[in-house]
Amino acid sequence: MNTEKRVRVRFAPSPTGGLHMGGVRTALFNYLFAKKHNGDFILRIEDTDQNRYVKGAEDYIIESLKWCGIEPNEGVGFGDGPYAPYRQSERKETGIYRKYAEKLIEAGGAYYAFDTEEELEEMRKRLEAAKVVSPQYNHITRMNMRNSLTLSHDEVQKLLDSGVPYVIRLKVPRNEEIRFYDIIRGWIVVNSSTIDDKVLLKSDGMPTYHLAHIVDDIEMKISHVIRGEEWLPSAPAHVLTYRYLGLEKDMPQLAHLPLILKPDGKGKLSKRDTSGLPMFPLNWYDERTGESYIGYRESGFFPEAFINMLALLGWNPGNNQEILSKEEMIQLFSLEKVHKAGAKFDPEKTKWFNQQYLRKKDKYELAELLMPILKENNIEADKDYVAQVCELMKEKAYFVKDIWEMGKYMFIEPSSYDEKIIQKKWTAESQSVIVELLNLLKETKPFTAENIHHTFEQFTKEKGKIDYQLLRTLVTGVSSGPSLANILEILGFEKVQQRIEKAIQTLSSVKS
Repeated sequence: MNTEKRVRVRFAPSPTGGLHMGGVRTALFNYLFAKKHNGDFILRIEDTDQNRYVKGAEDYIIESLKWCGIEPNEGVGFGDGPYAPYRQSERKETGIYRKYAEKLIEAGGAYYAFDTEEELEEMRKRLEAAKVVSPQYNHITRMNMRNSLTLSHDEVQKLLDSGVPYVIRLKVPRNEEIRFYDIIRGWIVVNSSTIDDKVLLKSDGMPTYHLAHIVDDIEMKISHVIRGEEWLPSAPAHVLTYRYLGLEKDMPQLAHLPLILKPDGKGKLSKRDTSGLPMFPLNWYDERTGESYIGYRESGFFPEAFINMLALLGWNPGNNQEILSKEEMIQLFSLEKVHKAGAKFDPEKTKWFNQQYLRKKDKYELAELLMPILKENNIEADKDYVAQVCELMKEKAYFVKDIWEMGKYMFIEPSSYDEKIIQKKWTAESQSVIVELLNLLKETKPFTAENIHHTFEQFTKEKGKIDYQLLRTLVTGVSSGPSLANILEILGFEKVQQRIEKAIQTLSSVKS
């Protein structure tokens, strides 16, 4: 195979539904490989299956790649390069696919098949009756069908001239070993007897994937085809097609990525197996089923955390580093380090990645992200104050929304108090201690966490032990959380005093 080509890779999804995380990982690996080798990354839309076309799917693919930050430098939605158009439905109009199909027929690598649906169904039933496990149109069955291998030249020409519908099929040889090299899996050998005569050109003139992607890869000078494992069984037929075209030495190098597996490792991951996490990068509405699916973006994931998680599903950078910037991924990426075995999806680890990226965010960046959530809850707050809250809460948060959920008391006075703590610890004596401590805190200036700690130590030394859990409950309404001294500093003494006095009044009236 030619290894001196400029690196040109393509992500070639079908607009037949939402782009799920497995598709995003394929795009990501193509992107990383292209960037690593200063090559081109192309988005090509393979819309040959018009019956399954879903409105909005193409725009969804483009928006998803943009959100993930893995944008192609050429292709649909990203600017035409020298090989436009990049939609196969538009390329069909140029006649390019038919031209290659005819080349294959001339080379003896393909043939016309005029079989009707009824004849094909009859063949399947005949084979099933003969206990054939997987009925196929292949080197054996084709000799009993209506095609240009069983009909005379004149009969074939007559059918073509009269406009009888036909498909063009690949002519797979009998009992021949087909060898090809996969960068991830090494040498693969398949006997041709296991391969069916795939349809290359349908009766409506539309190419199937098996022809269209090969033609486009040739015409667009693709150097490497990096795609999912599900295409591995079809690869021998694709190798044959290149051979029949006389281009086997120039065919792209192949790399088939491992499956993403369920968390238990038993089977391919599906929408039902993500333990409540999304399957799609963005919100997706399936117009065929009427079902709506939430996306990683709308669930509060950062795109950089999402692609970091995906990159390590099947690829190992060769060290123990788990948090990788996009630039580090590009630098370390190698197809040889992609695993053959499937990669288990880990929901908890996925959230962990987001937590790590959240912790790295600047407090003001987090404040910007939290502001819309505050607005939704009718909270108006100074940005500097919000930033301080974010810095305080971010260590325990997985998502920005967690900062609000865990830290509502930083914006809203508590209206109730942890019942178990109050029942156990609220007494006339504890009230007296709290009042005394509050008077001492009043003299703490400036009212910083460091000075508050000093006041606590002074009070403990002179007056006895402080029940910090009770104090926290009176100020926040809850019995656990981040550093109490930091909470008090951010709230400021006036708010702290106001809240404690309100709590005393509320609890006193309840007790009485």
